Order: sequence, then C-alpha cells, then structure tokens
Amino acid sequence: MKADYFKVIRGGLNSTFQDQGRKNLYHIGIPFSGVMDKRNYLIANKLIDNNEHDPTLEFAIQGPCLKYFGNKRKIVITGEVNFNLIRDESNKEKGECYKTTEINNGDIIDIISTNKSVYGYFCVSGGFKLNKVWGSFSTTSRANVGPNNGTKLTDAQEIALNTCKSISNRQLNFVNSKIEFIRVIKGTNIGYFSKDSINNFFSKEFEVTKLTDRMGMRLKGFKLNNIKNTNIKSEGLVKGTIQVPADGNPIILLSDHGTIGGYPKFGVIISADYDKLVQIPPGSKIKFKEIELKDAENLYKLYDIETNNIINKIL
Repeated sequence: MKADYFKVIRGGLNSTFQDQGRKNLYHIGIPFSGVMDKRNYLIANKLIDNNEHDPTLEFAIQGPCLKYFGNKRKIVITGEVNFNLIRDESNKEKGECYKTTEINNGDIIDIISTNKSVYGYFCVSGGFKLNKVWGSFSTTSRANVGPNNGTKLTDAQEIALNTCKSISNRQLNFVNSKIEFIRVIKGTNIGYFSKDSINNFFSKEFEVTKLTDRMGMRLKGFKLNNIKNTNIKSEGLVKGTIQVPADGNPIILLSDHGTIGGYPKFGVIISADYDKLVQIPPGSKIKFKEIELKDAENLYKLYDIETNNIINKIL
C-alpha cells in the first residue's frame, strides 16, 4: 500500500524544503541557507507537534497547490497567508493561519499568496519524508544542494510523508509585528564611503526592488558614494551583510548568499531584525538605524526569549 503523500498541482514561485540551516560548510562555498523567518518556522513545527529541527515547506509570494492522498492528518500554515482548503473537489473553505486543520484523502490545499509579506510556512503532522543532505534538510536551489534533488517544487511531483500520530487541535493568536527601523551595525569597510552617504543611509528611505530572492535583497534610493575603492579583496561574508557595488545601490545578503565577496561591506543587519527584514515585500520602503554591537547582542537575547515565550504558549 502506498504511503500518504501530496501531489503538487502548482509548485508556486519559490517553494523549497527548509530547516534551521546547514552548518560548517562555508569553507567549500556552501551557505547556511535555512528558513528565512525563523520564528514562523518554529511556531509552525510546534503547532503541529513536530520537532523544532524538522523540515517545513517554505514558500514565497505565491505558494503551492497540493492535493492530499492518505489517511486523516493535520496541517498548519504560519505567516500572513491567504489559502483555501477544497473538500470533495468543490467545497471551498477559507484557511486560518496559526490553526491546525484536519485534511482527508482527496483534499486540496491552495496556498494563494502571502499578504503584505513574502514568506510563509506549511507543516504537516508526521512531517515530510526527506533525507538530510550534509546534515540538513535545507535546500540551496542555486547549488542544487538539499532534499528534492536540491530544487524547488515542480508541478506534478509527489511528496512522501512520514507516518503521523494523532494530535489535538491547536491554535495560536499571533500577530507578525512591524518595526519602524531595521537596525544595523557598521561594517568593516564603512570608511570607504563619504560622510554624506553614511548620513543618508541612516536618515533616508530606501525601496526594496523586485531583484530580491533568498540570496539577496537589492535596494534603490540614495546612492552610496564610495570615496576609496569600489572593490576589495574577496573576504568571507555572513547573512545580513550589506554590500555596495560600484553603482552605489546596497545589496543585503540573505540566507542563500555567496560565502565570499569583493564588494565593500557597509554594515550588517542585526540578527534580531532578520525575520522582519525578509518579510518586507518588493516595492516597500525601508529605513535603517545604527546601533552598537553590545546593543545588538542584547536585542538578540530579547528576541530569543520572546520567541521561546511564544512557543511555550502552544500546549
């Protein structure tokens, strides 16, 4: 007898399996990858009673449409997401985020779009039946590394599921908060830029362009004037680094970023603000605020405490 599975009716724009990332491979050019919005990922796994390191299906802007074949089990979606459940191929139900929902054989989950955000997370009780690649379930599609042959979901493919256990209905009243500024620590090459450029970066608005994906976020607005050299010797990079190429338009490196680069590093986004940064959709305005390293460390501790408090509310 065939195990429970989903059939992909529509793969969506950028649907990949992700967990908390792949460690200790920077030296061979493989980034951490992993989920873009860690908090929503953790909430999804907790609501469905999966392990906090289990893979989820992450989708961007337009999600997948999946038809389920198997015994009753539960699903959950987190983020700001519009989705429908279609029962008996005709009865349409409006889905609710942060609430477990039972699905039956033949049901369809149509993840239509995210709402004024970018990423959402889909979990199923029992979890997806995947193999780790280099210690992680994360997919780095540009390098074809990870489960699902290292690629995004494609139409008509099947997704096998693990055996599920019975769980009670769960719901979390959660609102994805917004902040006025994305906070930044000055980078090692901040001295390459004019004082006016530095002041403009921390006082003016920038726009998130459509040239944004899991690898990086391109901004446009006030061009940053490099007064020293538009290139440096290639150096190691980390998630959240703000690089500035010769055109003066900043690029923020995201989870699938290259591990080395030769553009001057203006700064780095603090870890506590990363979830909020990646959820800012193209066309939106963004502001930055400079803070010190010690403050960034304290803010991350608060972020971690707040996340744990949210997770612990789920019984």
